Amino acid sequence: MSLTTLQEEVPHQEGQQDNPSQTEEELNTPEDILVSPYQPAAQLIEPQTLPNRTLRFQESWFKDYPWLHYSPAIKGVLCFYCVNAFKHNISTMARNAEQTISLGFRNWKKGREPFDKHTSSKAHIVAVNTHIHTNQSECNFAASQKVHKRQPVRYLARQGLALRGHENDEGNFKQHLEQKAESDPNLASWLLRNHAYTSPECQNELLQLMSNTIIRQIAKNIHSLPVLQYSLIMDGTQDISGTEQISICLRYVDADLEPQEDFVGLYEASSTTGENLFRIASDVLLRLNLLFSGLRGQTYDGAANMSGHLSGTQALIRRQQPLANFVHCGPHCVNLVTQATCTPVIRDALHWIHELGCLFAQSGKCKTIFKDIATSSTGSYTSIKPLCATRWTVHAPAIRAVLSQYNAILSALEEMASAKVTDNTAPRANGVLQRLEKGNAILGLLLGQELITRLEGLNLSLLARGKTISGMLKAVDYVRQGFLSLRTDAAFMAIYDKAVDFAADLDLQQIQPPHVQTPSSRYGGPAKHHTPATPEEYFRVQFFSAIDMATTQLHERFDQVSLGNLVKLEELLLTGNSNMVASLYPELDLQALQIQLAMFKANHTYASCKEAVQILRGMPPEVRGLFSQVETLVRLLLVVPVSSCEAERSFSALRRLKNWLRTTMTQLRLNSTAACHIHRDRLKALDKREIATAFIVTSERRVHVFGHF
Repeated sequence: MSLTTLQEEVPHQEGQQDNPSQTEEELNTPEDILVSPYQPAAQLIEPQTLPNRTLRFQESWFKDYPWLHYSPAIKGVLCFYCVNAFKHNISTMARNAEQTISLGFRNWKKGREPFDKHTSSKAHIVAVNTHIHTNQSECNFAASQKVHKRQPVRYLARQGLALRGHENDEGNFKQHLEQKAESDPNLASWLLRNHAYTSPECQNELLQLMSNTIIRQIAKNIHSLPVLQYSLIMDGTQDISGTEQISICLRYVDADLEPQEDFVGLYEASSTTGENLFRIASDVLLRLNLLFSGLRGQTYDGAANMSGHLSGTQALIRRQQPLANFVHCGPHCVNLVTQATCTPVIRDALHWIHELGCLFAQSGKCKTIFKDIATSSTGSYTSIKPLCATRWTVHAPAIRAVLSQYNAILSALEEMASAKVTDNTAPRANGVLQRLEKGNAILGLLLGQELITRLEGLNLSLLARGKTISGMLKAVDYVRQGFLSLRTDAAFMAIYDKAVDFAADLDLQQIQPPHVQTPSSRYGGPAKHHTPATPEEYFRVQFFSAIDMATTQLHERFDQVSLGNLVKLEELLLTGNSNMVASLYPELDLQALQIQLAMFKANHTYASCKEAVQILRGMPPEVRGLFSQVETLVRLLLVVPVSSCEAERSFSALRRLKNWLRTTMTQLRLNSTAACHIHRDRLKALDKREIATAFIVTSERRVHVFGHF
């Protein structure tokens, strides 16, 4: 490793930033302590002007005489080793060095002659040997400063921690460096002189270098695919400061036929119209050099600005690329089905669970009373938490937690309702207690448990990365058939009898239908208004209505045109029968595909896209190459995402990074830190030298200060 690092700072060049800790006089002092020779570009050294011509310093002299050091103060070259030896009185023989070298040489007409003479002088040889023995530990000083400086930035970004505090000197970054400096005198000395290179601007630059390198690697992975095929995932949310943040992720299929979903950035949106979001997505793809011609899928939520068929983002993208199949996020669809399935008895029971969770979360006394009662009776307890509108798999666990600890909950609420407190905790506890003492609450919880557990199981299966459209549709069909098999009197009576026994054991109020007001004959006519004769009759209708709503919603929300096109492509893979949809894709050569599919089916048996993938993975490269069109078809089926959950996961990172203590974080730092924090494995694998070099070569001044590898 060759270093050309200076501990002194060189005079200011245009486009460079001065070190604020040094004055102009100090920067031009020739007696400053040097770590290695300063050898700038030859054009930066002042030429020698003669009456009839102009002579310039030759770049090759630095290579032939590596001990040459240019001093801006005297505008000449010195012997680096002899000057240091003379300055520190390390070698008395250095005083015998030629003055043209030890005090400065500016005659470019006769350059090599005095340089050769000085190289063979005894004073120079002694100075070089003395420097090697006394300064051996300093040879890697500059490189160590680069590593010292970058390591805290990478560590803090990976962990999602703040670099700065309320005051810059109190931040994690500065304190981390000072801790390292306690055991490294060289670093401590360097920190006292180079404050500019620990500034927030340099921190942002390092973060941006690391994040850009990560994003370029993702783009490179997509460009290296046999056929350019990728999909777009996008979702939006507001950060803690109220700024609308758009998260963009890309999905592609790697060389091992494994779908990958990668976050590429958070982007501030001035408005959330479909047109503006389209411009943001187009700009991101343009910066990554990803052509619309390779876009094969797009997945968003069901908001009108995203999924609108006229001016939504998906419609605008499909005008550019009709083959970009839009898929309404599967988990979003299941969540909408769950909401529609909750009939009044289930809806009310879930509401009181939420109120119970809020009460326990806001009152430490109430939570402690419940914990003590539950622990004394069963030896353990499960906490009751409020239901979250954006977490779609928490309702069923909450119902189970309440049912398993129902008696302890009632005892805790009764004790809290009778407590003498000054706030509104007691009346709230009394209100929740009155609702939970009714048998209708038990029935609502049991009915909800039976229905919601199935839907949340489906939702949970779709949240994982790498799920495919065909797998999603099969899972939806399984759940739908399960609901149809549940629509029987026997199934309802089993749940109803369980609720009656549960209420009797806890001495709760009996299950009763709500009061139904009889309409006036003026509106209902002479016919007698039907009123359910028993509670079973009333709640049976509620149960069947919920099942009918679930099956209908599952069919309608997953009966999408784009999904139908992908189903036809899978039929082509499974049966070998060509169709019109396949002819729309330019990467598919139908004639070659028919031949390869016939050969593929003749040698292998498979009943799904997943089984075909396993067969292709197990093939030797030579055999796999025979089925290039089959692999392209399989990639096309795998590349379309079923959910926008990868973007949702980035929102969790956003909450950790930009919290109420860091509301002034700029968009540049937020985006750079988010990329480093989310892609931890890629951040760890970054080449330290590559990042350090990229930071240094941006200006001549940094090269002079840090050197190069």
